[in-house]
Amino acid sequence: MNNRIIHNLIWIPIFLIGVLVISLGLVWCVHDEPWLLDRSPNEVLLQTSFDILFLEKINIGLPSYLTVVYRFFGLWLLTIGSLIIIYVYVTRLGTKTARNSIFIILFSTLMGIYYLIFTYLPSSPLIPVLYILSFCLFCSMYFSRYLPD
Repeated sequence: MNNRIIHNLIWIPIFLIGVLVISLGLVWCVHDEPWLLDRSPNEVLLQTSFDILFLEKINIGLPSYLTVVYRFFGLWLLTIGSLIIIYVYVTRLGTKTARNSIFIILFSTLMGIYYLIFTYLPSSPLIPVLYILSFCLFCSMYFSRYLPD
């Protein structure tokens, strides 16, 4: 296979990871009630519904708190996605060090996310997104074996 095609099959999946992460961050930042995006697994984890939780007088400020927490999480995702995209843009993952560095970071992060999701939120609607992110990473890692240094 042509080295240019191989190189594109290395950096484009990582770039797509950045785009997906930014997209998720935007959703959490602009949604009116972002905790409802994964309502079902959250309610299973809390062992109560949000409706019951918000009825309690002591929890009157909980929706505002959850909005801030989810907006912070969205901002964090926007930042991480932007850093991934800029890292790919600047390095083009042209060196083995650049590739292996991003692979180690993304692999470690994805393993942590897999642990958290399958331990605490096994019915999360984000599991397919996690599979897509993993596919992109492993695609990039696979084709990086064929690029000479």
